[in-house]
Amino acid sequence: MMRSILLVDDEPEILAAWCLILECEGYEVSCASNGAEALACVSAHVPDLIVTDWMMPVMDGAELCHRLKTMPQFVNVPILVHTAVPPPDSDDAKNWSLCLRKPSGAELFLTTVAQLCEPDR
Repeated sequence: MMRSILLVDDEPEILAAWCLILECEGYEVSCASNGAEALACVSAHVPDLIVTDWMMPVMDGAELCHRLKTMPQFVNVPILVHTAVPPPDSDDAKNWSLCLRKPSGAELFLTTVAQLCEPDR
C-alpha cells in the first residue's frame, strides 16, 4: 500500500527536493507552503504522515500542529517537525511526534519517515 505524506515548508527548493526524494522511495506526496495551505490539503485527504517546518509565514508549524490535534480525524496522524530552529522541549502541549534538525541527511530523514509511517507504531 502506498503511504501518503504531506510536506509543509515555505522554501520551494526544500519542498521540491524532499518531494522528489520521497516520491523516489514510493511515497505519494502532496505539498503546502504554510500551515493554512496544509489544513486545506488535509481536509481533502488525510495523509499517513505530516512533515512540517516550524518557522513559516501565514501559519507556522506550532499553530498547524495545535490545530491538527484539536481535530479528531487527525489525532492519530504522526507529525514530523523538520526545522532549523527546533521547538522548545519545555513546551507542555507537544503536538508533534518527532523533531529533526535541518539540515538532516536523506538517510536519517527517510528512516524517520519510514518509522512514523509504520501502521503499528
